[in-house]
Amino acid sequence: MSATPIIPGFYPDPTICRVGDDYYLANSSFEYFPGAPIFHSRDLVTWRQIGNILDRRSQFERGDGRPSGGIYGSTLRHHGGRFWFVTTNVGGSEPGQTIVTAADPAGSWSEPVFVREALGIDPDLCWDEDGECFLTWKGTVAGGEGDGIFQVRLDPETGMFKSEPYPVWQGLGLHAPEAPHLYRIGERWYLILAEGGTERGHTVTVARGESPAGPFEPCPDNPVFSHRSTPHPVQNTGHADLVQTPEGEWAAVYLAVRPLGFTPHFHVLGRETFLAGVDWVDGWPVFDEERHRAPGADTAFTDDFTGPGLDPRWVAPGAEPDSIARPHPDGGLELRDAPDGAPGLLSARVRDLSWRAEAVLAGAGRFQVGIDDRHWYGLTWEDGQVRAEVRIGGLLHRLGSAPCPEERSVLRIEAFRPESEGVFPTRVGPDEIVLAFGDGEAFEELGRMDGRYLSTEVATGFTGRTLAVSAAAAPSRVLSVGYEPTA
Repeated sequence: MSATPIIPGFYPDPTICRVGDDYYLANSSFEYFPGAPIFHSRDLVTWRQIGNILDRRSQFERGDGRPSGGIYGSTLRHHGGRFWFVTTNVGGSEPGQTIVTAADPAGSWSEPVFVREALGIDPDLCWDEDGECFLTWKGTVAGGEGDGIFQVRLDPETGMFKSEPYPVWQGLGLHAPEAPHLYRIGERWYLILAEGGTERGHTVTVARGESPAGPFEPCPDNPVFSHRSTPHPVQNTGHADLVQTPEGEWAAVYLAVRPLGFTPHFHVLGRETFLAGVDWVDGWPVFDEERHRAPGADTAFTDDFTGPGLDPRWVAPGAEPDSIARPHPDGGLELRDAPDGAPGLLSARVRDLSWRAEAVLAGAGRFQVGIDDRHWYGLTWEDGQVRAEVRIGGLLHRLGSAPCPEERSVLRIEAFRPESEGVFPTRVGPDEIVLAFGDGEAFEELGRMDGRYLSTEVATGFTGRTLAVSAAAAPSRVLSVGYEPTA
């Protein structure tokens, strides 16, 4: 059974398109800015991040900045010589959908067109053979009633409706029908949904019709893809998007998680991006998740911040990276508190189940791993001392501390599979996390914690673990951050 994501870590809600021999894939990013990471591939299994689509606040308003707010599910398409990206900013000051376009998917992307009347999430754009644009989304209409999968003819250049909105196929009746995507395949239009919620009951369902507006005939074998109620190591499979290869074959990207530990099992990296082949049998898609063998992404990095700008891996929850981390004339980045009360974290996604990371700091600083501002484990170096602390909900606890009067310090965080325990025996938590500091050669452990408290099952929400550096006292400076997967 394949259990290797093509894009590991907190990269959910994948959407994909192809232009010639090039594939492009984007993900939701929630409160993290810049938003909507975008990747490029030539073979569907190896991917390189080429940027973030929403890199200006005019495209992605901060809004309330709350955890699991921000940029939700999206659709990436190529039409009329342009790339189109439509998404939802949940928590912004005004409702509706956001459309941006680009000639080059690496950017820059246009100023946004807003569709204020379409309330909800997970928008999709498609064009029929006459060039008519259709917006399909999960939600309702401004001033209207009800909730479901809606559609409207749209002027994508202005965001204005060209028809009265109308409901289309609502799925099988499972929990949370969402994430519509429409495709013209042969003589029919196919509408794919995610149903069952993005948890263990997640599924892919499909229907077909003669036009993008339907009426739609559901597949007799729905759901066409799900791992619910199976022992597969990959769970929560759903939110699929289809793409055709240059050879005429079909594939699907979808989100899923890799839960570990004792029941109810814990996933810690968030929802990740996986790949399946797709066959067409009697006019319906059949998923083959064994067709493409992902080699495993190269997730290791060392960043000394000497480049002309930050690598696109670096993002900030509810803030802008350049407001909290600026180049220092003596090397590295000067770290500052966020000016607007945001967490002030320069963050990168954790992408492996076992890993080690080190931050080299000068003067002072913090290094932590967490899911949100109420669930993190971290190290703080200031006033000649390093302390290890954990935050779990309303509890803030110091695990240990030790003197560190040097001008530089190396803070280390490591995650690894726990020892078996209990009567069975079994591994109760998904991993253990160790917090330590040293000089780069020798390290002193200040504390270790069960990793289940940094899981979605405990913290809730739609994101996954990130590593972050931040200011502790003036001056705080990060000289480098290194990350590597471990066995």
